[in-house]
Amino acid sequence: MKKIIILTALLLTMLSVQAQQESNRTIKQSYLRGWEYEVRAGVSIGGTAPLPMPVEIRSIDSYSPSLAIAIEGNATKWFDANRKWGLTVGLRLENKSMTTEATVKNYGMKIFNDQGGVVEGIWTGGVKTKTKLSLLTLPVVADYKLSSRWTLSFGPYISYLLEGDFSGNVYEGHLRTPDQSGSKVEFANGNIATYDFSDELRNFQWGLQLGGEWRAFKHLNVYGTLTWGLNDIFQKDFDTITFAMYPIYLNVGFGYSF
Repeated sequence: MKKIIILTALLLTMLSVQAQQESNRTIKQSYLRGWEYEVRAGVSIGGTAPLPMPVEIRSIDSYSPSLAIAIEGNATKWFDANRKWGLTVGLRLENKSMTTEATVKNYGMKIFNDQGGVVEGIWTGGVKTKTKLSLLTLPVVADYKLSSRWTLSFGPYISYLLEGDFSGNVYEGHLRTPDQSGSKVEFANGNIATYDFSDELRNFQWGLQLGGEWRAFKHLNVYGTLTWGLNDIFQKDFDTITFAMYPIYLNVGFGYSF
């Protein structure tokens, strides 16, 4: 029995070594043809914001970024012998999240009442918002190598929303329903009302990204990528919030090149 176990372990070890050697050979052959592969891991910080700032938002009272992790794999094809110009296609699993508090005036709002129904109107007062977007992103960027260590990249991306949260509460203010001339409901002395627009988030988002990468060692890279959304995070027919909101985030981390 011991001999069988030993022989099995040796066979598995030999197969593993052979598979590793074959994998290394494939990577080397791809490199000679102008291909490079990389995996990345990093964190994102930023916010989902309207541009320009609308008159309804009178002040941003607090901002708290949440832990937002991004994991990415990409493949780069260099088009010249000096590897100056290339094209990178990647696949990134990422989170974009934040929590803010703001003071607003005449801000479109739908809140839940005590009976579980929804009351829609115009809100003036405090608003707390939690935003979290879990996305599967496909970037396609052009690369330019400045030197043996520095590379710049720029291009579009498209994202699919895997899970989204846009919710919060209103406090210390009043709601007029159905419009500014309607009846007034006060919220004071710690009373709040909640809202949730998560079901109104758009499934597909797109934008541009600008990045830089520094090769610290032979296989280890340090990178930074700014992503700027160009379409509203909400669906086209959602009109409670009357202005568009765009995700703008900076992702920084480390990469390993094969």
